[in-house]
Amino acid sequence: MVSSCIGVSSTCSFGTSLQWGPGLHTFISRGHIIGRNASVQVLNRTHNNSRKDIGIGIGIGIGKRVYFTAVSGGGRRMQTVVNAAAVETLQKGIAEFYDESSGIWENIWGDHMHHGFYEPDSSVSLSDHRSAQIRMIEEALRFASISDDPMQKPRQIVDVGCGIGGSSRYLARKYEARCQGITLSPVQAQRAQALAASQGLDDKVSFQVADALNQPFEDGQFNLVWSMESGEHMPDKTKFVNELARVAAPGGTIIIVTWCHRDLSPSEESLSPEEKELLNKICDAFFLPAWCSTADYVKLLESLSLQDIKAADWSENVAPFWPAVIKSALTWKGITSLLRSGWKTIKGALAMPLMIEGYNKGLIKFAIITCRKPVS
Repeated sequence: MVSSCIGVSSTCSFGTSLQWGPGLHTFISRGHIIGRNASVQVLNRTHNNSRKDIGIGIGIGIGKRVYFTAVSGGGRRMQTVVNAAAVETLQKGIAEFYDESSGIWENIWGDHMHHGFYEPDSSVSLSDHRSAQIRMIEEALRFASISDDPMQKPRQIVDVGCGIGGSSRYLARKYEARCQGITLSPVQAQRAQALAASQGLDDKVSFQVADALNQPFEDGQFNLVWSMESGEHMPDKTKFVNELARVAAPGGTIIIVTWCHRDLSPSEESLSPEEKELLNKICDAFFLPAWCSTADYVKLLESLSLQDIKAADWSENVAPFWPAVIKSALTWKGITSLLRSGWKTIKGALAMPLMIEGYNKGLIKFAIITCRKPVS
């Protein structure tokens, strides 16, 4: 029986077979392993040496290895086994990437480390880009129907993946709320707190280094759970969404703005090899695990019985963003800052045209997904 033969997966190098389950029937995993979106056939060698197809393996790619985290088959998930070492390695890379790059970003773009929201086909200047980043926050709040009514506005907010605290400070001012931000980057947390102090917001906002998959907060603590472009870094989307729901107060709102890949059609099992290859190049540059679709997020939220689930594709509204970032990187100020920053930041900069390619091909989607936690 298949369910009796599942063991914890090990790691494998690209292009090799994978042995599963010591002391159990041997599983052989064969196929073309491509970066973080690894998807390979899993076979069970039976007693008479024949092989039975039992499902697929999926995994997180770190460097030159793939850490398999789950097995699924027969159209259903059979077991999930998160490889803690792989997650730790990924999170270390994320922290170092933002430790290196956050200062450059702030110096050129200001304290909001996310896309701007634009009218389609608009032509804008750098000052417009900074205004567009504020507009992104306001459009996300509008989409989620966050009330400005003094009796209904959020009083306790968490900013999951807070960067240097731009959203936290903005939301704290707007709603006169208490906002707590978490990030993997010590440099970001320290800078966010310093900016809060300089702006007289010490009593309203605070920041700490913490894991979004294991948040240091009580259940039901926040009226508004805010995740602005951090979900793409999460190696376990199920655990990520569960944590957002856990810390949300009854009746509270969850807002997820994130990079996704396109939804699959009913006839598709996966993205094409060419699409996976493009995403994997982006993953390697920006320290991202496997991508998921907007539909995947919606299914996760539905599985938790969350209410008023809405989603939209804002890809057209962010189209001017990456060309503008590239343009700013090619200025004298941008080039000299990059050269001083370190290889991780330079590698990320070199990958920026790949984001434009992904958007232009309809592969990358800029998604917003919102919902509410039931009151009871």
